[in-house]
Amino acid sequence: MRVVVIGSGAREHALVRALRRGGGAREIVAIPGNPGIAREERCVPAQPSLSDAALAESPDLVIVGPEAPLAEGFADRMAQRGVPCFGPLQAAARIESSKAFAKEIMLAAGVPTAHAAVFEDAAAARQHARARGACVVKLDGLAAGKGVIVADDGAAAAAAVDELWKPGARLLIEERLSGREVSIIALCDGETVVPLPPARDHKRLLDGDLGPNTGGMGAVCPPSDATEELVDLTVRTILEPTARELARRGAPFVGALYAGLMLTTQGPRVLEFNCRLGDPEAQAILLRLRSDPLPLFFAAAQRRLAGQRPVWDSRTAVAVVLAAHGYPGAPRSMDEIRGLEALAAEEGEDLWVLHAGTKLQSGKVVTGGGRVLTVAALGTGPAQARARAYGAAARISFAGMQSRADIAAAEM
Repeated sequence: MRVVVIGSGAREHALVRALRRGGGAREIVAIPGNPGIAREERCVPAQPSLSDAALAESPDLVIVGPEAPLAEGFADRMAQRGVPCFGPLQAAARIESSKAFAKEIMLAAGVPTAHAAVFEDAAAARQHARARGACVVKLDGLAAGKGVIVADDGAAAAAAVDELWKPGARLLIEERLSGREVSIIALCDGETVVPLPPARDHKRLLDGDLGPNTGGMGAVCPPSDATEELVDLTVRTILEPTARELARRGAPFVGALYAGLMLTTQGPRVLEFNCRLGDPEAQAILLRLRSDPLPLFFAAAQRRLAGQRPVWDSRTAVAVVLAAHGYPGAPRSMDEIRGLEALAAEEGEDLWVLHAGTKLQSGKVVTGGGRVLTVAALGTGPAQARARAYGAAARISFAGMQSRADIAAAEM
């Protein structure tokens, strides 16, 4: 069986690692992949286009990592050619590519979420934000996890409108919820929902949840406060109703349906939906997977997920992101990365060093900007997992390297 994995980040490296665990007669191809993946499986460039490159491989299954191709209709092209694809059609991917559409779906499905108003006029949005005071300002569209500003007062909210606004844009001014965040992601075949273990992302650049929003600086799986009861409640009141509403509208969701939640005193409330596995959540979640993921992804793509039961390691996973100098604003590239070769000998079933923003230059691995690497480790509880992940990360170095020192610290 030939499986094509779409993407070039640490999430896609984790997908390749998990698929390799399954063994059997399978070939894994990454498009475009990265230098880390290329050491393990074949990578091919996305030429003349991503979909053309995928179809040229005559795949039995395509697994899509990032959101942008899905929002642009990649899965639709696969469907037209009869290729099973783990990733939603463009109409269902709007659950992430349009925050206004996601709110519409949630309201129709009775899914608990923050109250929001949508604006297409900057002046009206600015006036509403200033009057609202403390709120959340969101750009209605894909923004690589960085199109959201949490404002503490009306002046900050109005400034957030000015920062995010661009011609033709829509903004959401949303109620600011209080609590701890958690990500609950489920595999979905358009009808059946199979939840993965919960994870907690750390979105801000700096320790103590300070600094600008990023694509995510680390994750823990599972968080200490994410109980089985919470997962069951989320499936029953959030994920299943959302999947039903999308199907009712003729846009059945096939792929990874990601609910970003705030755990409020009134129960879980949806902050956002994503149409794919989270990054860095996937790196922590997939490290814990002990059964073969291929039957799961294939069953979802073929609309027959019912009865699938993945097997999980009971230990905790912690994933720590190492980012380039200047990230997230103006990340620098071409800094040589040291320590990877020595660490590679110690990688195995409970320690992964996953490539993202890396490049090969004159035979050396250098930074390619953005989030460069993710180091993920298993441990008996968050303290041991943290110690192992940070111990490995400390052996990697490059000029200007940024990382948080408090990933999963609140879980202990």
